[in-house]
Amino acid sequence: MIPLCFADPNEEVVIRKVGGSPEVKQHLYDLGFVVGGKATVITSLNGNLIVRVKESRVAINEEMARHIMV
Repeated sequence: MIPLCFADPNEEVVIRKVGGSPEVKQHLYDLGFVVGGKATVITSLNGNLIVRVKESRVAINEEMARHIMV
């Protein structure tokens, strides 16, 4: 498993684990990052990511992306 921030762009990955404090986990779940779900990194710029998850594009920073293991 690797953090989402290290995933290759345009490669669909499966979310294996979502970590962090209960508040961070809930925020990521609300954005659509759920275990077993699929995500694709669209672009990465200065550590910030644009991610396609559940037919939506979501912007997250590197700190949040490190909590998502794929």
